[in-house]
This record gives sequence, structure tokens and C-alpha cells, in this order.
Amino acid sequence: MTNFLLELLSEEIPARMQAKARNDLARLFAECTGEFGLTTGAIDTFSTPRRLVLIARDVAEATEASREEIKGPRVNAPPQALDGFLRKTGLTRDQLEERGDVFFAVIERAGRPAADILADTIARIVADFPWPKSMRWGGGELRWVRPLHGIVALLGEEIVPVEIDGIASGATTVGHRFHHPGDITIGGAQDYVEKLRACHVIVDQKERETLIREGAAATATEAGLTLLEDEGLVVENAGLTEWPVPLVGRFDPEFLDVPREVIVLTMRTNQKYFACTNDQGLLAPAFVCVANIAPNDGGEAIAQGNARVLAARLADARFFWEQDLKVPLEEQAKKLRGIVFHEKLGTVADKVERVAKLARWLVENGVVKADADQVERAARLAKSDLVTGMVGEFPELQGVIGGYLAEAQGEARSVSDAIRDHYKPVGQGDDVPSAPVTMAVALADKLDSLVGFFQFDEKPTGSKDPFALRRAALGILSLIIDNQLRVSMRELITAAAHKGGANAGRDIASFLIERLKVQQREAGVRHDMIDAVVAVETGGDNVRMVLRVHALQKFVGSEDGTNLLVAYKRAANILKKEKWEGSSASGAADTAPQERPLIAALDAAEPKASAAVDAEDFTAAMAALASLRKPIDDFFDHVTVNDPDPVKRERRLNLLMRFRDAVNRVADFSKIEG
Repeated sequence: MTNFLLELLSEEIPARMQAKARNDLARLFAECTGEFGLTTGAIDTFSTPRRLVLIARDVAEATEASREEIKGPRVNAPPQALDGFLRKTGLTRDQLEERGDVFFAVIERAGRPAADILADTIARIVADFPWPKSMRWGGGELRWVRPLHGIVALLGEEIVPVEIDGIASGATTVGHRFHHPGDITIGGAQDYVEKLRACHVIVDQKERETLIREGAAATATEAGLTLLEDEGLVVENAGLTEWPVPLVGRFDPEFLDVPREVIVLTMRTNQKYFACTNDQGLLAPAFVCVANIAPNDGGEAIAQGNARVLAARLADARFFWEQDLKVPLEEQAKKLRGIVFHEKLGTVADKVERVAKLARWLVENGVVKADADQVERAARLAKSDLVTGMVGEFPELQGVIGGYLAEAQGEARSVSDAIRDHYKPVGQGDDVPSAPVTMAVALADKLDSLVGFFQFDEKPTGSKDPFALRRAALGILSLIIDNQLRVSMRELITAAAHKGGANAGRDIASFLIERLKVQQREAGVRHDMIDAVVAVETGGDNVRMVLRVHALQKFVGSEDGTNLLVAYKRAANILKKEKWEGSSASGAADTAPQERPLIAALDAAEPKASAAVDAEDFTAAMAALASLRKPIDDFFDHVTVNDPDPVKRERRLNLLMRFRDAVNRVADFSKIEG
């Protein structure tokens, strides 16, 4: 067995496409060779800006010969059936075998050399490659992400002959565009990586990422700075360079009067630079860029050139910032009347009005303890930055820019913070606001969107969620649960209802329960625990619900809980089978000895469990249920429920019903799996 090397050399492949391209290359190669019956060992793929590479280990010399028998129609079948079978098999009538009264096709295939199969595989990979965007060039028909210049295809040390759109395969590639632009002859997969390294090309993207990650941090440290870590930039720069060299550059400190996030985003998005901080944690007038060359002067010229480009970008950003500072946010807010939020929900100004009223309602009704005037003020200004020049240039900073402008224009700190953070949390793992004013505005904003879109039948369907309502629902739940906001979800939905919209309260509540399952799954909570609590927790208080769910899961995971669940299901099944709905029979004087402990345990446990549930001491409620475990086990071990005596049977069925109902007051155990 030998190793196979494939290199597809082209103009620069966009960094954002390279990870998927590596996966697609491995997948297509495995599919094609598998379809042809050629066995291989491990498959490794690599990428640089100019090349896509695959190395397959232990490739078989040829496919195995095969023999296939296919049963056909009967000998006396209509001619049409026989013709169809012949077309399917590619044989003629005299090549078929008659076995009894049935035709059989015997197809023998000789093994194919690996080189032939690999040539076909390469052609199919290039033809079928799923680039997000591709192009044609010159007079050819080939489509590739960028013009394809060369194909290296070596099985062992032998060239696999293939020609695609006038490009013939060979053993020659090129090194680094500047350090070694000449031809390199490759001996095979075994020396490919090291030969290219000698020519200033690091083929393995993971190695380049490590060099950038560690080199950028070390370079910053040497300059007395701390690198702002950014894994996305590490990966992107690895996709832009074949020989990465981190360098420190500096810019005019006067630009630091622009908001920090703007400077960092400008460096990251436009220039692919890492930002740095000083020893006080403040943004420093410095950056780390990644050159694709080993400079002779230590990188000074490159760093200065990059600094000049960055200065132009930062000058633009400062211009927008200074222009926006001149316009009060209240004036900006008036422009929101001309922006449609949604055709069914009005303008952004309409949304602001609804959010301001809802946020104030949250305070006035005691849901959030905050200054109502500050809450309303923050809500009315929260969307004003959408019409600023800064947000027009940097849409990712909506809210952040508004917060800076509010602070600069003299708004209270709680108001500017709320404007900045009212979009949070934007997903699982994001910070959940805890400042009261921010909390009220963030909750009102998300509730307005969720309820409004549901009322006007713009609900998520399948994988489609164009208005990010799943994210909004998770944000609502996080705000409520993390901040222990005691409020009925029914009240919130009613307060957020839009005039003229349909009554969607039930759908919204169900949607929120499903999102709660997703959220709590991250905390290790089983979905059936939530179903068991939702069935009895009808008040819509999510904080109370989650406390109950966690206590239930802990209890069910204990020995007492596990055994009580078994007994509960046994009791419920008996009652279901008997279609028992209760009777007035008691027969207390004739109770069996094993019935009395269960009756006594229920007499003691029922009030304790009810009181504990009312006091939200759900651990105590579960402990009260635990006291029923031994009596119910003894009951089943020694008592025949379906006694021939109808009085005893009724009394015992009633006792089981009482046990079931006592458990169900704490949680509906019928919803629990197991």
C-alpha cells in the first residue's frame, strides 16, 4: 500500500471558505473512492491561501475483482420485462444464464488499478466541488473558487495522469509567492510538507494558527502590551498567510477618544489586526498585524504601512463619531418614524412607544424595582442610535454606540447603561443584565417582539426564524430566571399584547415552555421533569417553576424517588386499567394491617407537602413524598387490590387514587420517563 498526494493550486482562496473546503475535499474523496471500491487509510486535508491539499494513507494498489449475480424475469416473461433487465445489466440475451425458468445475470468485474480510479476521483472532485461562490476564467468551462493553476497528483512517487480544462497533473508546485516563487518538484506525500516548509510555506493550517496565536501574544508582550485574544482572527489570519509573522504597529493616541469598541472593530473587521491593552487594561494605541513574509528590517516598514492604512480607517470612524455627538439622541429618535420595523407592526418609532409603556408597566406593577422615569427615558432613547452615522458604518455596535452617546450627552449612568445593554442577552452564554433599568428595557423590548410577531402570525416554522424569536424567548427566560423576577407569564403576555392582533397567548406560552426546555437542558435538566412540573404549575411563574423542576430532578435521582416513581406508575396503571374515578366506600373498620400505615403516611404527608409547595420549599415537599415510599411498597407486597370482596376492592382502589393524587400535587409523575 502507498500514500496518495493531491494538491490543487489556485489564486487566493477566501479564508472564510477554507475550513469547509477541507471538509468537502475529504468527504468527496472518501465518497468517490468508496463508490469505486478502492480502500484507503486515514485521510488528511490541509489548506493555505493558494492551495487545497489531501493526503490519503495506505491506498490499495487496485480494487478487488468482483462477481455479482442479479436475478431477472422468468423465462416466459413478456419481452418488455426482458428488455428492461438487459438495459439495467448492460448484457445481451445470450449472456444471461437460465436457471430453471428464471434468467440470471452474472457480472464479473476485474479489479481496477488505483491510479485509474484516482484519476476519475480527481476529475469528479474538481467538477462537483461545492464552493459557496465559484468563477470561470479565460475560455475554459471549469468553475473553481479562483483560477486553478496546477494539480499535483502522486501515488507513491508516480504521477496520476489527469487533465482538467487544459491543466495536466504533475509533480511540480510552487513555494511562497515572494520567498520562493519558483517551481518545486515533489517526490511524494512523504516529503511534501517539509519541502514546502523549506520554501516558506506551512501547509498545516493548525500549525499556522498556533504560530499566530502564540506569536502575536509574545510579540505584544515584548512591546509591553497585552494582546486582546480573538480566536476568530487567529483562524482568519491563518487563512490569509502561508508564512505568518506577527508584527507590532502603533497608531496616533488621539484616536483613543473614539469608543473602544469602534477601534477594535475597525482593526478586526477591516484590517484583520489584533487590538492590545496597556498594563491598566485600557486600550493601547497599538496593534498586532500578521505579515505573510519574513521581513529583512524586522517588520518596521510593514508595520508603518499598516499603521497608515489603519489611520485612514480610524479618521473615518472619528468623523462619524464627532458628527453623531452633535445631534441629541432625542432628535435622532424622531427619525425612527421613517423606518419600518415590520409591515404588520409599524415603524421603529411605534415599537419604541410600545416598549416604553411596557417597561414602565413592569416597574409600576412591581416586576422590576427601578426608577420608572429612568426606565421610560432609556426605552425611548434605546433605538435612537439606529440612525447614527456610526451604526450605519458599524451595525454590530447598535446599542453600544447609543450608550456612549447617551453618556456623552449627560444622561444618567443607569440610562446610558440600559441603552447599551438592552439587546442582551443575545444568545446562550451571553451576559444577562442585572441592573434594574437595563433589565426592564431589555425584557420589554424582547416581549414586544415575541408577542407582536406571534399575534400577527409571524411565528418560527421549522428551521426558519427570520425575526429571531427563539433567541428573544431565551432572552426573556434568562432575564426572568437569573434575576428572580416574580411574575406570571400570562400577565406579561397580556401587558405586551398589540392592539388589533390575534389572541396568541396559548401559543406564546407553549413556545416559551419549549424554549425553557432548551435553556434548562444546558443546565442538565431533563425535559420530562419540566413537563411534570408544567402540568401542576399553572401560575406561569418561571422562577417558581425552575425551583420546582430542580428539586424534582434531584428527588427522582435518589433511591427514594426512583422507587416511589415505580410505585406511582404501578398505582396509576391499576387505576387506568380499572377506569377508576373514585367512590364513597371507606370500610375503615375493616382495613388490613398493611393499609393502615399507608393511610397514616398519607394523612401526615399530604398537609406537609401542600404547605411546603405553598411556601416554595420544594425540597421539603419531595421529602414529604419520600415518606410514602415504604408504606406504598409494603402495601403492594401484602395487599391484593382487586380483592373478591367488592368493599375491600373499592377501598383499596380509593387508597391508590389518594396516593396518586397526593404525589401529583407536587408534580405529575405520569410525565416522567422511566
